[in-house]
Amino acid sequence: MQDRYSGRASHEDGAVYDDVQEAPDTMASRLRISCWIMTSPRNLEKRARFIQMTWAKRCDKVVFISSETNTTFPTVGLNVSEGRNHLTEKTLGGFRYIYEHHFDDCDWFFKADDDTYLVVENLRHFLADFDTNEPLYFGHHFKAIIKQGYSSGGSGLVVSKEALRRFGQHGHRPKICRQKGTAGDAAFGQCMQSLEVKLANSTDSQGRSKFHCMTPHSHLSGKYPQWYRKYDANGAKKGIQSMSDHPISFHYVGGYKQLELEYLMYRARIHHYVPSLSLD
Repeated sequence: MQDRYSGRASHEDGAVYDDVQEAPDTMASRLRISCWIMTSPRNLEKRARFIQMTWAKRCDKVVFISSETNTTFPTVGLNVSEGRNHLTEKTLGGFRYIYEHHFDDCDWFFKADDDTYLVVENLRHFLADFDTNEPLYFGHHFKAIIKQGYSSGGSGLVVSKEALRRFGQHGHRPKICRQKGTAGDAAFGQCMQSLEVKLANSTDSQGRSKFHCMTPHSHLSGKYPQWYRKYDANGAKKGIQSMSDHPISFHYVGGYKQLELEYLMYRARIHHYVPSLSLD
């Protein structure tokens, strides 16, 4: 709702954030992005509502997908059980729902977990350099398991219209795409490779990451789990110089941490900038 005195958006927790001004009429600002968030009944209040309060309002189409329909939140329920053993069913089911109900609504289709934080403006700017009619998808690049690698589901991944079209037409075929099991992001990556959808580069001109499957703190400190060092296609670099000046996403940002990043990115202001700061 609007704060009656300031004209700024006021949220349920009492926090007030400046509305983001509309960007000039550029190719990036005209891109239509659909965002679907994979959540669960128990996480609607703990996580999903914070996404609803923050970055989701900047997407052109927003759908929360769970195992149960909730008309109050609202949430689309799939005929899928909860738990890690059903992540592939839930991931593929979510993309199928988007294909069947929102394919014509948008140009690009972003999937997030309910602890992903997305900077929508940076995603729009990044995607403006690519043709959505090409079979492409992007995310934090893991180099394991699949020949071309795959995108971390937690960092969020975005598919082109052509990639979603191929998935919608052929992704239900078990010989092409594994339909059940754990590691939904790897299963989706295998599906994309089978459909000849390219996992394209998403680093900036200096080779720095834009999509991140960890928190900002983890990437700055380099305190990564061992599996990450093995999987990360960019060498598990650390420090402020390893992250792009225009980050697109972070993972493990649940609940009030969403508000923390929202505040730092959209409300906090600096009166005097000292460019010599180094955190390496």
